[in-house]
Amino acid sequence: MTGEELREILAREPFEPFRIRLGSGDSYEIRDPQSVAVMRSRLFLALANGDRWVFIPFLHIAAVEALSAA
Repeated sequence: MTGEELREILAREPFEPFRIRLGSGDSYEIRDPQSVAVMRSRLFLALANGDRWVFIPFLHIAAVEALSAA
């Protein structure tokens, strides 16, 4: 996964929520494109549950999958 690929997913109109799966088995749901910043070699994600955040190195992203509509 590259930064450019993530930027393309985030810029889609209308925005489609998606899940990032890491090689460790952890996953993060992206429901708001404004909660994400694509950096040079990693992704910054502000988590919805409070004042938590995480940096995700692109090399650790194993899959990106669409979330089904609610």
